[in-house]
Amino acid sequence: MDYIPKADPEFNDWAKIYAEYININHLALGLTAAQNTDLQALFTAWKTDYDAHIAEQATASSFVEKKDDSRKFLEDKIREFTNLMQASSAVTDEQKAALQITIRKTTKTPTAVPSTRPVGIVDNRNRLEHKIKFFDEETPNSIKKPDGVRACEIWHKIDGPPPVDESEVTYVASDTRTPYIVHFEGTDAGKMAHYMLRWVNTRNEHGPWSETISVTISG
Repeated sequence: MDYIPKADPEFNDWAKIYAEYININHLALGLTAAQNTDLQALFTAWKTDYDAHIAEQATASSFVEKKDDSRKFLEDKIREFTNLMQASSAVTDEQKAALQITIRKTTKTPTAVPSTRPVGIVDNRNRLEHKIKFFDEETPNSIKKPDGVRACEIWHKIDGPPPVDESEVTYVASDTRTPYIVHFEGTDAGKMAHYMLRWVNTRNEHGPWSETISVTISG
């Protein structure tokens, strides 16, 4: 969101605070007296034209155009000053707060641990091959991974009954984009492959396991 209010009444109040703070503190903010004089003149012009616009709002269409031009010139100067101050390490967050301008974040928001499960669909029509398509349980019509998720971990157990828990499955791969293709040896033909999937984020933290998917290996 832009730090400068869009509506004229809010902009007028905001610009008054900005101009007054610059007037008192311009040297501490790294601005010169001449730059301050320039801003104050533009604010005065804006205030004059805005007050005239309010007084003659019903009939004075010419004031509207003049007011809009005046605002543009003042906004341009404010943005120029603000860009200078944002680039200066000497300007503190407290000073930015007093000016009511953007205070930029210096730390990143930690990636969340995955809370949803992948859903897998296995295509076994090709001989000795499984094509695994996966998507998130909350967005079944999209292949987009949840925010912060790096990949889908694929684990499986070959032959025998479905696994009771993750201790019975073997790691296959971490796939960043669906689908993933698993190839088998001829000796595996006719056996059952049991898959368990889970999301892993960019910090290598894991989400909950999927439902077990059991599919025959075509020979």
